Amino acid sequence: MIVAIDGPAGAGKSTVTRKLAERLGFMFLDTGAMYRAVTLVALENEIPLDDDRQLADIAKTIELHFEGDTVFIDGQDRSEEIRLPEVTRKIKSVADAVAVREHLVALQRRIASTGDFVCEGRDQGTVAFPQAECKIFLTASKRFRAIRRALQLKEVGKDVTVEEVISDINVRDYNDENRPVGRLMKADDAIEVNTDNKSVEDVVAELERIVQDRIASSSNAPA
Repeated sequence: MIVAIDGPAGAGKSTVTRKLAERLGFMFLDTGAMYRAVTLVALENEIPLDDDRQLADIAKTIELHFEGDTVFIDGQDRSEEIRLPEVTRKIKSVADAVAVREHLVALQRRIASTGDFVCEGRDQGTVAFPQAECKIFLTASKRFRAIRRALQLKEVGKDVTVEEVISDINVRDYNDENRPVGRLMKADDAIEVNTDNKSVEDVVAELERIVQDRIASSSNAPA
């Protein structure tokens, strides 16, 4: 079974979807980390972010490996670096590169074909897995999203104000909603869940109920 969870940056997707996967006994696929990895490698190698061919080459050749919350790029733990603000600000060019997206979406489908997965990203229910058995759109107000993001950055030694993060979120939302490919959209059959003023455990419990209801409905459906 595939549980596709989409939503804007900072809505708490990564945290709750990891815990949801653990609760369900499913595997977890952080698709955003894939685009961040390509962006980081491009920046470190001074690859022009408007050069779709070279970006696609990176996507095809780097080795991505996930172990829980840890993201390995070519065998090295780069979990913190891919979350840095400079990567976030530059990821749009990589995510808009058609060849990069085609390769990474194909990779996501191959990975998810191997078992039960909770897949988190921006286009999981609309592009990557339009036939997913369960689709959820996780959202939150911009201020709550900014507070979460500022706390995450503080944990890795980056002090930023909530207002600075809100400014970044405004740009990110506009970019995500207006991408030529893989834009952020709520699938018609997705269930929307707002995470404002909810604890991680409360959100995970709510998502688990949604998934279990969908599993029960599928089990009771006529053959």
